[in-house]
Amino acid sequence: MVSWWWVRHGPTNRHDMNGWTDVAADLSDHSALERLAKFLPDDAPVVSSDLARAVATADAIQRGRARLPHERGLREIHFGAWEARSFDDVQEEDPRLIRAYWERPGDIRPPGGESWNDLSARVSRAVDWLTGEAGDIIAVAHFGTILTQLQRARGCSAVEILGERIDNLSVTRLDWDGRNWRAGLLNHIT
Repeated sequence: MVSWWWVRHGPTNRHDMNGWTDVAADLSDHSALERLAKFLPDDAPVVSSDLARAVATADAIQRGRARLPHERGLREIHFGAWEARSFDDVQEEDPRLIRAYWERPGDIRPPGGESWNDLSARVSRAVDWLTGEAGDIIAVAHFGTILTQLQRARGCSAVEILGERIDNLSVTRLDWDGRNWRAGLLNHIT
């Protein structure tokens, strides 16, 4: 059995669409990071998205654990022309497209960006490549990244999964038994 311990990166204190925009995480809550590091399995290697907020969070919780190279496939969804813009700004520019993007996630893409299905396929390829025969993996990633894998384990729709909450510095554990994914912990705050 392989258990993926998904950790959402530290907060960015931004309120715009940050997918591939490389923003820093606020890692000033040292006690939360300490509790998180102690909660995670000691012998699991740590992998993270290659974006700074995930890398810095992984650095903060790594402790003596092995570190795998940063994985670009674990990045957040790419918002394309909507990157680093507010919802209201994009709503004003193209209200039909942004509404469809959030209400009917799947194949709808922002200009120059990814659809939900694109994100899900990219993340699943990276997870499949990294998943071995047994053991634990700690993966520091993003809201959308984690939700794609929770959707995979539950076999539900994108609309259903986007209603789930994944807080910063939370843990979501998903288990692979060699045939199926199962959801364990969801949005656990230590």
